[in-house]
Amino acid sequence: METTAATVRIPFDNTYARLPGEFHARVNPQQVRAPRLIKVNDALARFLGIDPDELRTPEGVEILAGNRIAEGSEPLAAAYAGHQYAHFVPTLGDGRANLLGEVIAQDGKRYDIQLKGAGPTPFSRRGDGRAALGPVLREYLVSEAMNVLGVPTTRALAAVLTGDPVIREEVLPGAIITRVAASHMRVGTFEYFAARKDVDSIRTLADYAINRHYPDAADAHKRYRALLDGVVARQAQLVARWMDLGFIHGVMNTDNTSISGETIDYGPCAFMEAYHPGTVFSSIDRNGRYSYGNQPGITVWNLSRFAEALLPLMETEEGSAEAAMAAAYEALNAFQSTFETAHVAGLRRKLGLQTEQPGDLDLAADLLQRMAENTADFTLTFRRLADVLAQRDDYPAASLFRDPSSFTQWSQRWQLRLAQEGTTTEERIAAMRAASPIYIPRNHLVQEMIDAAVQRDDFAPFEKLLQVTADPFTEHEGLKRYTQPARPEERVTATFCGT
Repeated sequence: METTAATVRIPFDNTYARLPGEFHARVNPQQVRAPRLIKVNDALARFLGIDPDELRTPEGVEILAGNRIAEGSEPLAAAYAGHQYAHFVPTLGDGRANLLGEVIAQDGKRYDIQLKGAGPTPFSRRGDGRAALGPVLREYLVSEAMNVLGVPTTRALAAVLTGDPVIREEVLPGAIITRVAASHMRVGTFEYFAARKDVDSIRTLADYAINRHYPDAADAHKRYRALLDGVVARQAQLVARWMDLGFIHGVMNTDNTSISGETIDYGPCAFMEAYHPGTVFSSIDRNGRYSYGNQPGITVWNLSRFAEALLPLMETEEGSAEAAMAAAYEALNAFQSTFETAHVAGLRRKLGLQTEQPGDLDLAADLLQRMAENTADFTLTFRRLADVLAQRDDYPAASLFRDPSSFTQWSQRWQLRLAQEGTTTEERIAAMRAASPIYIPRNHLVQEMIDAAVQRDDFAPFEKLLQVTADPFTEHEGLKRYTQPARPEERVTATFCGT
């Protein structure tokens, strides 16, 4: 494997690679046969201090495919454990991902650059370490859409075809995504060392997380309690944003819960169409553990595993095991209030409410209940509320309900509440449209673009859907099909993780 690429300059400044050897395995990506570029994210590349045109050169494509190691890169596979569907697996790790290194971006913050689908590592557990084209395109598209929707998320820098087949239930084209993240530390990273009772490594990891993500905690009287508080708060705000958009992550294992508070690992994810809190898409989530409505509770469960890993450090701070346990419970109990504050604020924005009234949550819950009873589309219902005000007619939203009178009954109550607001109708409409997207990566459109790429080597639908979802809050002429729920024959009822 060639070790340097003179024409491609990536300003690596690595720190995770400096951690002790038990934190990772040094391993280079496995070479692929015939790499071909699918997409480079120009704006993200420039933000990271990388010339996107250099990534398009033959040498750049070789780096994105793992065939060439860029100067300054120190490839590694990170070690972590995880609770998968509540069952603990003590050794998981990057089984098909390779952390190339870190860069300091234009915002002065540090970001990981990682290849996903780059071949086997010591953590592959008999897997091939590869990714199929479909999941790569899904992650690229959905992660970029989430970013524009204002959700903390990993990003997609590039995607390449490998020229090698991947065998799943069928033979599929192989691909690699270049993923960018604030970091790839997970709850499962802490669990890895907690399971080994390696308190020194837990402390090293916690101090690293504080320095990288929670610098204010470094000066706190109880730094590890401050770290726990920070992670709990970010996760509460993150999941509130998911709920406001009807997003279902699909596989909320602890190894998919990021310490930085980003959405990570877009496997069997989906945006809900017909609203129901019990909605599940993941083909392996047979009992609905990770359903839409369960996401806040599962996040608390995952954070409890994080708190357990920190207990030895907190015990030193608090003076006893009992005091550490009490402090951990207190930190975890703050999740609900932080989540509810963020979630209710999001619902108020979607309903056009700028002031706070005690009955606002009940008003929103009443609408959601009626939506569930009438299989109303989540995204369109909230979007069309602004049209109800603009047209002074309930039809734009009521028409989405099997029983339109159900919406009309609610609308009367809503209009009375709006009368208590001081803003103009025009200002309210603009604010509501900025809070509720019209374009999301609808499941059938995602599947359509995957089928075109996999079956016909046609990436035009991918490019088009990427373009449409890049401006999700502004409705454009000629794009109606991108706003519509799936017809019965188009419905995607199950999604897959791709491994």
